Amino acid sequence: MAFTRYDPEATPTARIGLGLAAVGRPGYVTLGRARDLPADRTPEALRERTHQLLDAAYAQGVRYLDAARSYGRAEEFLADWLASRAEAAKDVVVGSKWGYTYTADWRTEADTHEVKDHGAATLDRQLGESTALLDGRLDLYQVHSVTPGSPALSDPAVLARLARLVEDGVTVGLSTSGPDQAEAIRAALDVTVGGRPLYSTVQATFNLLEPSAGPALAEAHEAGRTVLVKEALANGRLAGEAAPPELRRLAQDSGTTADAVALAAVLTQPWAALVLSGAATVAQLTENAKAATLSLDPARLASLARLVEPPTTYWRTRSALPWR
Repeated sequence: MAFTRYDPEATPTARIGLGLAAVGRPGYVTLGRARDLPADRTPEALRERTHQLLDAAYAQGVRYLDAARSYGRAEEFLADWLASRAEAAKDVVVGSKWGYTYTADWRTEADTHEVKDHGAATLDRQLGESTALLDGRLDLYQVHSVTPGSPALSDPAVLARLARLVEDGVTVGLSTSGPDQAEAIRAALDVTVGGRPLYSTVQATFNLLEPSAGPALAEAHEAGRTVLVKEALANGRLAGEAAPPELRRLAQDSGTTADAVALAAVLTQPWAALVLSGAATVAQLTENAKAATLSLDPARLASLARLVEPPTTYWRTRSALPWR
């Protein structure tokens, strides 16, 4: 399969995807995890929570599911769900990522939770692991958190391996992180193998606090790439009581929640094909999904521009978030 069979126009909520970073491992950098997850975060407990979310997502029209090698056992949990939901498995599109290795060994208190390496050896190892777990269901394979200077933008060995995946029918994309996302996105648009563009999709952080990648994402869209947005809720900073007062007031006036407004704001971008929910509970997912049909007053939405932070400030804050 390839990501190209994904249809964002199939239903309103088809523009919402479900990312599994928050439920594939016991620790992550999202606010409110003590409230949202079981106190006993065993693999069995998080497998059950993941399956509950996947069931709810499918029932609400979500059709894109996003995992990564570094999301603990997310691929395993997803593979189990696909094997037990034959009808749903026919409809969903599956993406995963390589480039970070999960090192926390199922502990929330670990010195290092993941290690980044975009070399060819890591690609070979992690592609084998993802392929074995997902058993032919890998539709989109992305390089995880590309920054300028990544081997994924220039290493002939890495590019050749990814090009072979494309020949085998897998869509290849990349995600970006950090204050220089725009530079990485534009560099990726220029990567070709055999005269053909290599990367068909771009997944980037874009939200009310950190919109700096917007112009580059618009360029990617104009160049025919599919744009996916991650961290639209800024790791929980734009949800619940942690959300800025301006956002909570607009949500209250709109009869909805801060997370729904924050996601709807991203969905107004004409280049955003798909926006990921990182929900950890079914209730959160249900509120997130409401963004797909939420109409916002343009003037009120524009007033939220005051929330924007300098990219260096935003990413410094994100890197300081504790693994909970």
